[in-house]
Amino acid sequence: MGLLTVIGLATVAGRATAAGRGATKGKVVHHVFFWLKDPATAPKLIAGLKTLRDIPVIRELRVGVPADTEKRSVVDGSYHVSELMIFDTVEDQARYQDHPIHQRFVATCGDLWEKVVVYDSIDV
Repeated sequence: MGLLTVIGLATVAGRATAAGRGATKGKVVHHVFFWLKDPATAPKLIAGLKTLRDIPVIRELRVGVPADTEKRSVVDGSYHVSELMIFDTVEDQARYQDHPIHQRFVATCGDLWEKVVVYDSIDV
């Protein structure tokens, strides 16, 4: 790779990072990955996640398990269950966190997982 290519890639990456940092306008994607203490409890967690659909600020909710896709070094399929939510705003995502249905889900299902990783992003 030539020096100009590297400089060009660094410039593009820098712009993308600068454009996204601190952004508060645009749809918010909330993607959560769960590693369970006992994989046999996945149906209970999935049922609990589906109750979150009743929270009005959630525009879209997807609940899934690792797909049997091509094995590649960049794909992490070690989690047991994931959920992906779309919100209209950062404020709506905050309302979701405090909503009684979400609080009940955490109280009911929180003992099922040993690890949770959350990735929140916003459209740029």
